[in-house]
Amino acid sequence: MKKENKLELIPKSEKYIEYMLQIILKLPRIEKFNIGNEYKISMYKMLKYIMYLNKIEQKEIINILNKIDAELNIQRIYLRIMKKNKWIDERKFKIAIEQIYEIGKILGGLIKYYAKNTKK
Repeated sequence: MKKENKLELIPKSEKYIEYMLQIILKLPRIEKFNIGNEYKISMYKMLKYIMYLNKIEQKEIINILNKIDAELNIQRIYLRIMKKNKWIDERKFKIAIEQIYEIGKILGGLIKYYAKNTKK
C-alpha cells in the first residue's frame, strides 16, 4: 500500500507541475516573476521532498510528508490569490485545486499510515 502510494505521488505531481508551469507562464509579467517564481520554488521543493520519500529511513518519512503537506497548503494560498486578483480564471483554478486535492488525498493516507506505524 504505502510504496505504491509514494510512487503514485510522482506522476501526479509531475502532471500538476506541468499544468501549473503553463499557467505561470501566462501570468501578467510582474506577477510571473513575483508570485509565479514563489509558486515554482514551492512546487520544486515539494517534488524534491517526494523524491526523498524512497531514500530516507522510515522514522524520518512523517517529517518529509508534513513538509510536502505544508508546501501544498502554500500553493493553495497562492492559487486563491491568483484567482482573487483575476490572474487566472475559475476553470484553471478548479483544475489546479482538483490536482492538489488528489495529491493531498494520497498524502493524507500516507501520513495516517506512517503516524500509526512509526510510534513503536
